[in-house]
Amino acid sequence: MKDPASHHDLRDWIGEHLDPVHEHVAEGGQREGRQRAGDFDLTPGGWTGMAVEELRPASVLIGLIEREHGLTVLLTRRADTLRSHTGQVALPGGRQDPGERPVDTALREAHEEVGLEPRFVTPVGLSTPYHTGSGYLITPVVGFIRPGFNLTANPGEVADIFETPFGWLMEPANYQEHEHQLPTGETRRFYATTHDEKYIWGATAGILRALHERLYGATLA
Repeated sequence: MKDPASHHDLRDWIGEHLDPVHEHVAEGGQREGRQRAGDFDLTPGGWTGMAVEELRPASVLIGLIEREHGLTVLLTRRADTLRSHTGQVALPGGRQDPGERPVDTALREAHEEVGLEPRFVTPVGLSTPYHTGSGYLITPVVGFIRPGFNLTANPGEVADIFETPFGWLMEPANYQEHEHQLPTGETRRFYATTHDEKYIWGATAGILRALHERLYGATLA
């Protein structure tokens, strides 16, 4: 990955490869003329019942923490008490409220889930929209997080907070294709990577892979 002289240089470089952070996103989460990534990308013909008109807008924060040893990405493990995606690794985020921009949603959700104060975050751009199998169109907001913050997990939503090196997540060789067979017999394939015993898969892995493609202009294999 790119190794510029400073975090500031890298911040500018990443921002140049993304959509403007305050770009208008129409109702339904679709940015006009933009390509999408999605949970169904590895399944020929897509998933059963994936209706575009039913998509609900959401946003996540790809938070790049400026550590002395390099950038890390802020990740969480979802609480075991949640009704969906229990215990999965996730980026802070959630459903977009009426009148919110993606950046507003991402910062609000990060504050609600892990106590990250927005004043520590410098948003630099929007990555590729991601269509989930649960019916959401997620707009990833990339933001740099300066040190000095304190995090506290919301126990109703988050079981753990951790950081994973940005370089690891941007390395193509660290991803594999996995698959899961549903009770209906349908097979669904997804991307996954493991770092420090943290299994990062599904939408989270797909969103991070899509960011790699935005930054480096090549499809991961």
